[in-house]
Amino acid sequence: MDRRSFSRATLAAAVAAIAGAGHAQTAPYPSRTVKIIAPVAPGGGVDLVARTVAERLQKALGQPFIVDNMSGGGGVIAAQATMRAPADGYTLMLGYVATHGTNPAMRNIPYDAVKDFTAIAMVAGTPNVLVVGSGVPAASVKELVALAKRSPLSFGSAGQGSLTHLLVEQFKLAVDIQATHAPYRGIAPAITDVLGGQTQFMMPGLAAALQHIKSGKLRPLAVTGNKRHAVLPEVPTFEELGFSGFTAVQWYGIVGPAKMPLAVVSRLNEEINRAIALPELRERLSGEALEPMPMSSAEFSAFIAAEVARWTKLVRERNIEIGT
Repeated sequence: MDRRSFSRATLAAAVAAIAGAGHAQTAPYPSRTVKIIAPVAPGGGVDLVARTVAERLQKALGQPFIVDNMSGGGGVIAAQATMRAPADGYTLMLGYVATHGTNPAMRNIPYDAVKDFTAIAMVAGTPNVLVVGSGVPAASVKELVALAKRSPLSFGSAGQGSLTHLLVEQFKLAVDIQATHAPYRGIAPAITDVLGGQTQFMMPGLAAALQHIKSGKLRPLAVTGNKRHAVLPEVPTFEELGFSGFTAVQWYGIVGPAKMPLAVVSRLNEEINRAIALPELRERLSGEALEPMPMSSAEFSAFIAAEVARWTKLVRERNIEIGT
């Protein structure tokens, strides 16, 4: 090969390499497996929603979407892992009210719930429900309060700073009772212990507690929100019982590391909103006491900022501490 032919061959190879690199960079998303981190142990509402979203996105986008349960630290460990991941759309997280609402309000955490994440799409929400184990002799909030004033009680939560913790602290202040806090690595083990009698009451999301309520193993006493829930029409709201401020929602949405590509965010938001609008999925969510909450990425980001502000205000006004 003469020098001219060699130069042409080299140039052609270089052009092909550049074209190939350009093609790889613009490959349609997703082109490989996507991981959705669930910041809790398997089981419970967070895990349920994460797996439902993963299943739908896999079906819609043609690549595997796997759920990686990463419990501990009340969601902080999972949030840090997500924040530090490459912002390419291949590591996502099922964010919820603890990781992006109550944790920032109550704890000195190593991330900013708004600035360190991309808010991709809200999925659904469910009210919280005050429940006691079937062996606890209380059939109403009034009876539970009377019982707590007679003898020491303990309550479980999904972890320090979780909504399931904060709501009970708010309840304790409202009715002037003492109770020992038992934090767990997620809502599922917390429910297991209230079922077994190791703790006496708790305030999980209705989605996580529903099967145990239906089986009679948990007794519901009151729900958050401004109206009774369709799956528990006989259970009063806290507002009906004279308690104000118990309007919280246990919400779930997909977030990713900060500064994700807009095209990837738009694609995921579009597919998630399309999925939760499907009649069969709405019916499935409804059966789990979950209500779809479609939002744009910008709306979801504003929602998270409002949640942090809301819980921060409440914690400061009522001087609620993590403590016990």
